[in-house]
Amino acid sequence: MIAVPLLPCASIDDMQTFYAALGFKRTYRQTRPDPYLAMSLDDIELHFFGMPDFDPANSYGSCILQVPDTATLHRAFSEGLRAAYGKVPLSGIPRMTRPRPRKNAEGLSGFTVIDPGGNWIRIFPAKATASSASRSAPGKLGRALENAVVLADSRGDVAQAAKILDGALTRATDASTAERVEALAYRAELAITLQDPTRAAAVLAELRAIPLTSEDRERLGETLAAVDELRLDTVSDAS
Repeated sequence: MIAVPLLPCASIDDMQTFYAALGFKRTYRQTRPDPYLAMSLDDIELHFFGMPDFDPANSYGSCILQVPDTATLHRAFSEGLRAAYGKVPLSGIPRMTRPRPRKNAEGLSGFTVIDPGGNWIRIFPAKATASSASRSAPGKLGRALENAVVLADSRGDVAQAAKILDGALTRATDASTAERVEALAYRAELAITLQDPTRAAAVLAELRAIPLTSEDRERLGETLAAVDELRLDTVSDAS
């Protein structure tokens, strides 16, 4: 049995351009009597239909994709988006979040693509990984980060997620280095999503001032690499 999501959009042209940047191929397209587009990537099939006067900002379109490896797919999507847009869009429509564990999804590390139709394509691994199954219990700052991820990446309430993290970063003076780096990295991403490059730059400066051991750098390798990308995006947004 196969289920294929059918999602709304304002323009099938915009959808085709965006999903082609992600590596999808067009398998069907019609403009009359009704706009319709089908795109595929490996085993993923997504179909779209055009609606007159459709506003992507008010879309409720959403689906869940289960894939073998979210990190690998996110890297491929990022490369395609950088080639097409010059960066990975983190604000506005379209945009893409970064993989993070979701406490409302059994700790699985997922990310979300918000496409030009305003559809939320929620991407998770098909099975729990060893790393997600063996995660240690978070401290106060870590729990605040988990809540912020649910609010912003799952529910779209970016402003409230930023507010939660700001309060937690101020109060959690005893947080571990790893938790503080993870929280600051996410807070910088939220600032970019909120189109506040000044706040993003300040948060990134605070993060870079944290002394890190070689063990810290190894453990936080993926996050620090994402921070380097955020710095590029922040400069671009501020210019």
